[in-house]
Amino acid sequence: MDAIEIYISQFPEETRNKLQQLRSHLLKLVPQATEKISYGMPTLVLNGNLVHFAGYAHHIGFYPGGAVMHEFEEDFRGYKSAKGSVQFPLDQPLPLDKISKVVAFRVDQNLAKKKK
Repeated sequence: MDAIEIYISQFPEETRNKLQQLRSHLLKLVPQATEKISYGMPTLVLNGNLVHFAGYAHHIGFYPGGAVMHEFEEDFRGYKSAKGSVQFPLDQPLPLDKISKVVAFRVDQNLAKKKK
């Protein structure tokens, strides 16, 4: 079992299922990315951290960063959010289309950073 699987395994089934769904989706979007635990959370890495995600009692936290949240403010209207994060309630489907847009944006940002 890798560190991400161990992290996910500690949650109740409903949360675990959402975390696994999010992880699978992220790895399909960015198959060249690696994973690690950073800041105590599963993290997707491609030329630096792309996004973090975490499980909580009532939601899944998604952490793409402050500038990204500002860029996608409209997409996440209706979700509880903070400067660099958004919360997806466990009783609602994950907004995979919106997550895909954010991740594509983050990949472009990190790859551009590599070229400088």
